[in-house]
Amino acid sequence: MALTPLKPKVGTLAPRLKRYAPGDEAERSRYRDDTQPWRKWYKTARWQKLRMSVLVRDLFTCQMCGRIEPNTSQLVADHKTPHRGSEYLFWKDANIQCVCRVCHDSEKQRQERTATF
Repeated sequence: MALTPLKPKVGTLAPRLKRYAPGDEAERSRYRDDTQPWRKWYKTARWQKLRMSVLVRDLFTCQMCGRIEPNTSQLVADHKTPHRGSEYLFWKDANIQCVCRVCHDSEKQRQERTATF
């Protein structure tokens, strides 16, 4: 007696996120700029001024790990509560904190993925 394979009951799901090849950050960034209109706010002089005022206010100190970082390219002006396109939350300086890039790209991202706002 030969065994016959069963037909799958569930089809494959389409990917929810577009996959990019490693090193294709420029294309990923263009895609995000096209699909998330608030990303243009990060490219304004107003944002740069707000970012620097937050870094100075927090004394260039990561609010998560306490590390003092004199190299501002290694610091992120991070939204405590994700703005998700809310103009009010985006520009509210009390909602922004200084975080080192290491904390922002690891622990903070993990928190945001698991939290419900």
